[in-house]
Amino acid sequence: MIQNYLRPDARALIRGGKEFPAVCGEVLFYQMKCSVVVRATVSGLPDQDSLFYGFHIHEGSSCSGEEFSETKGHYNPQNQPHPKHAGDLPPLISCSGNAYLEFKTARFNVKEIIGRTVIIHGGTDDFRTQPSGDAGEKIACGVIRKV
Repeated sequence: MIQNYLRPDARALIRGGKEFPAVCGEVLFYQMKCSVVVRATVSGLPDQDSLFYGFHIHEGSSCSGEEFSETKGHYNPQNQPHPKHAGDLPPLISCSGNAYLEFKTARFNVKEIIGRTVIIHGGTDDFRTQPSGDAGEKIACGVIRKV
């Protein structure tokens, strides 16, 4: 979707927490005229029964705290039910611990998410449970920064 020569407008470097230090990657954000293209490349995802990982933008501005507690809840400026939060992203799908995802969204613009956090959860988002899809523990985090 996005050509490799285009420069992203924002980037989050993903790092796993204490229990999942092998998780690493990056999420790139490209502002288009009326939407944002999001490209995620992640490796080191744990081997588990499900190959799906919840993937969200969270309100907080820091990956600090026990189990990334300072990331707070999902980014949801319009106070929508889950999975219609602006920060609700499609799930990552692992193949031998690696995931690649690229999609386009009009739920936010890049300026709105600078300084917020991207979280990878250890479980599958069920797209029903309120307020966050019962996606499990936060296993990796990155702060979205302007490029």
